Amino acid sequence: MPIIINLDVELAKKKMSVTEFAAAIDITPANVSVLKNGRAKAVRFTTLDAICRVLECQPGDILQWVPEDHPAAVAAREADG
Repeated sequence: MPIIINLDVELAKKKMSVTEFAAAIDITPANVSVLKNGRAKAVRFTTLDAICRVLECQPGDILQWVPEDHPAAVAAREADG
């Protein structure tokens, strides 16, 4: 799926670690990693709300759609095997 997750960019802007972020949005660091690496199949709106609240951003700052042939989409498919 050509949805790019830019969570790592937003975390870097806030200088926040995955552990700090996970505690702030009340999910496990492992689940933050799943989100951050684009392996999540779904995101609850309550989680997206918490992410945006903590990072003071909009959903579009975190989620980005790209066409199937975009290099980032191709790379993500190749990484999934």
